[in-house]
Amino acid sequence: MDNGSLRSLQQLAGLYGITTTYRDYTGQIRQASPHALLATLGVLGASVAGAADIPDALHHRKFELWQRLCEPVTVCREGENSTLELRLKAHRCAGRLLCRLELEEGEPMEWSFEPAHLPVVKTEKVDGVNYIARRLPLPAGLPPGYHRLSIQFSDGICETTIISAPNRAYALPAGANRLWGVFVPLYALRSKESWAAGDVTDLETLHNWVRSLGGVLTGTLPLLAAFLDEPFDPSPYAPVSRMFWNEFYLDVTRIPELASCPPAQELLNSPVFQAEIEALGKAPLVDYRRGMAVKRRALELLTQCCFTGESARLAELRRWAALNPQAQDYARFRAAIIRQRSVWTQWPERLRSGDLKQGDFDPEAERYHLYVQWIAHQQFRELALRARKHGPGLYLDFPLGVHGSGYDVWRERNAFATGATCGAPPDRLNTGGQNWGFPPLHPDGLRQQAYRYFIAGLRHHLRHAGVLRLDHVMGMHRLFWIPAGLPAGEGVYVRYPAEEFYAILTLESRRHRTLLVGEDLGTVPESVRTAMSKNGLSRMYVLPFEFQPVPRRSLRPVPAGSLACLNTHDMPTFTTFWRQSEPATRAALARFLYHRGLLRTPKGNVQAVLKACYKYLAAGQAGIVLINLEDLWLEMAPQNIPGTGLEKPNWRRKARRGLDDLNRMPGVLEMLKMINKYRKKGTKQ
Repeated sequence: MDNGSLRSLQQLAGLYGITTTYRDYTGQIRQASPHALLATLGVLGASVAGAADIPDALHHRKFELWQRLCEPVTVCREGENSTLELRLKAHRCAGRLLCRLELEEGEPMEWSFEPAHLPVVKTEKVDGVNYIARRLPLPAGLPPGYHRLSIQFSDGICETTIISAPNRAYALPAGANRLWGVFVPLYALRSKESWAAGDVTDLETLHNWVRSLGGVLTGTLPLLAAFLDEPFDPSPYAPVSRMFWNEFYLDVTRIPELASCPPAQELLNSPVFQAEIEALGKAPLVDYRRGMAVKRRALELLTQCCFTGESARLAELRRWAALNPQAQDYARFRAAIIRQRSVWTQWPERLRSGDLKQGDFDPEAERYHLYVQWIAHQQFRELALRARKHGPGLYLDFPLGVHGSGYDVWRERNAFATGATCGAPPDRLNTGGQNWGFPPLHPDGLRQQAYRYFIAGLRHHLRHAGVLRLDHVMGMHRLFWIPAGLPAGEGVYVRYPAEEFYAILTLESRRHRTLLVGEDLGTVPESVRTAMSKNGLSRMYVLPFEFQPVPRRSLRPVPAGSLACLNTHDMPTFTTFWRQSEPATRAALARFLYHRGLLRTPKGNVQAVLKACYKYLAAGQAGIVLINLEDLWLEMAPQNIPGTGLEKPNWRRKARRGLDDLNRMPGVLEMLKMINKYRKKGTKQ
């Protein structure tokens, strides 16, 4: 490709939001290859296969953007003078135009204006037609919400969704922001009553125990619907949907139907069933297939009992389904996989396009999935309500992506770029880059639907979470796309309208009174953290990442309001980090803690250093200190090893200590009481 074509290709890429260069982990500038740019443009909808197509594609994109009279989404922030950019043909600037603003709540507003009197932003001539972009002031003092603005022209209409949002996300009152809690994956949690893994009741039991020691948070990994039969993918970061729960975590014994369902009672009390549960409970690794099959047998019997005859419970289920039509749509999708014996990408065209009719899906499976989502709605809602009576309660995780064969991609096709997958560029640990395997959100597709899908998934979490972690928060700014057929290292960054995401987040977090934490680990531009701070999102402070070999300043101070911890689910436990570190690293960290008065001697063992590190975090200005429960008994095995698959027990390893052991572990109790004391007291770092 000659230099002229390359420049035109890069210009075309820029018009689609593709970044043609980026700075890698070494600080070097990397240039996207023409092949990668062409492939990504194709995913985004550009008709360009090679150099010969670039001029026409560039012309078409410019024309398309000017034909867009206004952007589909406009952000209006509290206390700011907001404007809307109108793109008009020169002859359209004469006369008066009528605006009508439909508020989310309240009476509509109407006014008129003369385009010729608006300030000019830019001009361009396309196909011999002069276009002018002008700034239209929006009404001041709009109430928070999603409002619909339409502007009537003589030959058409311009419509945009106005997101009127507060400047910052929800925050606790001053003096109430020195929180602490514990973290453990729910699948790893176990008790005498657990079946194959932890469940809703185990999570509540853990939270009550944490609260008895002064904590106010219990955190876990995503608890969303997953494929646990065929297909099979237990990863919490590849859910079937971000809008529905995983019935694997239901407590069957708390379902009301059980009291009046003899077949289910007989099953649960049978020696064979009890032996199966006991074997699953004793296994060191979670057997999702077998565990889900066992639980499903009970849930199917309860479903049948609920749908037999006319009862108050069945009427309640029907009322819930009527208010939540997407739940029935989801149930039919899951039932269609059973009837079609394949994932949706292999279905006939009519079904692939979203049109499911009677006969396309198994009716019993439809009732099952509707019923278990209703029960999940009840159990998770009740858990969240009880947990939030004495503080934030649950710390949940909003995953970046969803399974490519899942419900969300099938139903919300236009919100996804299905010709690519997300990943990360090469770094020190993954020199070939990473391919995470799920499709990225489509920037323009999301905007055309006014972020309907993103908001629905976000609300599903915010209704239950007092604190919500946003996985890979940089993805709201830019995301590394890998077009199908290319290796991970040849991906490119695609930009997203971050201001629109932040407006939604601040608005929804205020409405639900939920704190937001952005996962900003790894190579993250400082501009991302600046935007997080501006919008009131807390950043993460993970102690091993904040270490620097500087005498007496080995650990950077904990940023005010951040979430501080010793590791994440993708990292080694603290004990493993300590034992695998170079002697010089261990010595430097120990000396730092010793000089701060947090360690008795500069040569502490792992238990003493662990305690000193938690003192350091708890005494600092972090808004939240999150303790990995497994660190407290010096666990060495990780929960997940990035870049590995089924050869490792990722997402399957149960905690070595169960809920029933916690009160019999003086060291664990002492550590948490110490953390509680430092959180309430606080010192300067």
